[in-house]
This record gives sequence, structure tokens and C-alpha cells, in this order.
Amino acid sequence: METRSSDTYILTVNAGSSSIKLALFTAHNPIQKLLEASIEGIGLPSTNLVTPDGTKHVAVDSHSAASKLLMEWLTTQVAASSVTAVGQRIVHGGPDYHETLTATDEVLADLWKLAAFDPEHLPIELELVTVFQEALPQAEQVLCFDTAFHHDLPVRSRLLPIPRHFEAKGVRRYGFHGLSYAYILEELRRVEGETAANGKVVIAHLGSGASLAALKNGKPIDTTMSMTPASGIPMSTRSGDLDPGLALYLSHTQGYDAERFNHMVNFESGLLGISETTADMKKLLEIEAEDQRAKDAVDIFCYQAKKSIGSLAAVLGGVNTLVFTGGMGENAPKIRARVCEGLDFLGISIDTTRNEEGARLISADGSPVGVHIIHTDEATTIARETAQLIERQRQG
Repeated sequence: METRSSDTYILTVNAGSSSIKLALFTAHNPIQKLLEASIEGIGLPSTNLVTPDGTKHVAVDSHSAASKLLMEWLTTQVAASSVTAVGQRIVHGGPDYHETLTATDEVLADLWKLAAFDPEHLPIELELVTVFQEALPQAEQVLCFDTAFHHDLPVRSRLLPIPRHFEAKGVRRYGFHGLSYAYILEELRRVEGETAANGKVVIAHLGSGASLAALKNGKPIDTTMSMTPASGIPMSTRSGDLDPGLALYLSHTQGYDAERFNHMVNFESGLLGISETTADMKKLLEIEAEDQRAKDAVDIFCYQAKKSIGSLAAVLGGVNTLVFTGGMGENAPKIRARVCEGLDFLGISIDTTRNEEGARLISADGSPVGVHIIHTDEATTIARETAQLIERQRQG
């Protein structure tokens, strides 16, 4: 990577339950990604460091250790002192945090109190804020919330049908993948224009974590995930929506307490739980012809995604645009085809050749609904929001 001694950079950090992704952008042009690296499978035997130079097996058992290894690699590319801001994805902002902001001690202390909203992600992410504060003390630490995009959902989609006093405690539908949805909306506006972006849009973010959202007039009006990322449609290892009575049943019959139930719905369910083989959709597609459980997992995933498109279409009063994004949404033509099968009554019809080729527009000629594949890029959204915050602070 060519750099100038005068260059300054924005670093973005995106931590998952078993991964950390870094990306570097020029501070003066935060949509220009210069490089990226990640550590995948943290704490697992197959932990890998992935950089532009290739993939290398590494032994790290914590996110803190992984971040330090990534920083060691980063400083071989640019001087640490040239990083002027670090933008970090924070999955859950609770009821009060829905705008990008600086990571002050007061804000961080407040966010630690919200750990119960997302114990699988939030503690890890907040620990990483401290790690990067220490590693890059000269850099502004900025927090970008994945729940912010959906903050202003209408009451009828935001409010949960439980005793209403819980709303005052922050119990509500939050929705997730907000940084991804924000990027897709901007891309739709850039490429297809304002009419498409402001129409009746369904976005299907189908990855290891999966959700769908309905947008109208450029604003989200409903989404499949609710208070936590375990809700909605089935995912790689997450169950998606369940009968709440199942918790009591498993408590009585299997001795499950809340922690055991939470572990089951987050790490043992979804594709992995149904197939009893793997959480990897690519592998499931390869073996489904011989393995009925694998076929069941694929069928249920596609069925629930299809059903969600139908329900979101009802909320919107029709669909103008359907966008597939995320790892499966972008790279699995079989999944896209099976999700769209039978949706002709909504005007959704895809062209087989375009779908197999992964074209940006895969809807059939004459189809009233434009069906698109758009690569998502949460890092670019984080970099953009970080730069915008710093610019506002400079001007204000």
C-alpha cells in the first residue's frame, strides 16, 4: 500500500462473537478503503489471520489477544501515530444511544450497564474500545451503533406485546444489521436513484446472522430481529423466533436455566441445530441431496426468509425493490432462487442466468419488482459516520 508521510487514517473495528475485522481508510476520503484484515475463529482450533498477503493460522484465545496481533500487523503497514480516529461497531445501543458519538468514560460506563441487552457481543466490543484507546491514545474513539438505523420504528412495530411498563426499561424491538442497511440504502440511492431508494424496499441481509427489513420513503418501518440478534428468521447457529413457552418446557423437562437456554438459542440452533452437521450453508447445499437433515435446514431457512418477505410486503402495501446482501445473499444463487420461488404474486421474478452469474440486477425482464444483489460494507458506513462526527465537532 502506497502512503504519504502526511496521510492520516480512520481505522474501523467490527467485532463478532468469534472474529475481529479491521479496515483502514484515508481520513480525507472515508469511502476509500485502503486495506483490511481480520482474525476469524477466535478461541477455536482453526483461528486464522487474514490479510492481503493471505491466510495464516494463529493461536489466540481472546478478542484482546486478537486485537493486539492485528495492531502488530497494522503497524507494519502505517505508523500508529497516523491513525487519527477509530470507529467501532457497537451492536446494541439500548434505548438511549442511537447516534454516533465519542467514547467518553461516562458513555462507556453507561453502556456497560446495558450488557444484559446483548451479553454475547456488547462486553466484547466495550473491552475492545479500551484496548484501542490504549493502543492508539492519540486517536479519537468513536462508537457507531448497529441499532441506530431502526431507532424510530413506528410504535406498532417497535412495541412488544408484553406488559407495557417494560417499555420504560428499554424492552422494545431494536432491529440489527443497521450499519449494513444504511450502506445498502446509500448504494441503492447512488446507483438506482432517489425513486428506488424512497420506494417500497425489502432488504434481505442473509449471512451467518440474518435479518430482513422493510423501508418506505427511505426510512425503516419494520424488521425481523427484535430486542436481541437471536430473534427473527433462523440463522447459522441462532434459532430465530421461538414459542416463549419452550423456555419453561425445557426448564421442567431438561433442567435448563436461563443461561443454558440462551446458549442453546445462540450457538446450538438454526442451521446447525436442524442439520446436526454444520452451520455452513455452502456445505449444507453440497450435501443436501444425500442428507435429509441438511435439506431440511436449507428448506426451513429459505421458507422463513420467503415468509418474511411476504409479511414485510404486506406492511409496505407491495414491493418495488428487493435487495439481497450478506454472505449468503450475495454469494448463494440457489438460496436467492429458493427464497424468491413462488413470490410471483408480489411481482418478484428472477432471471435464472443473471442469478447464477451474480449480476447486480437479477430480476426477469418485465418484472415489476427490481431484484438486486448489493455487496454490503459495514466498515465504509462506520468510516463515513466517524468522519462526519469529527467534522461536526471541528465545525461546532
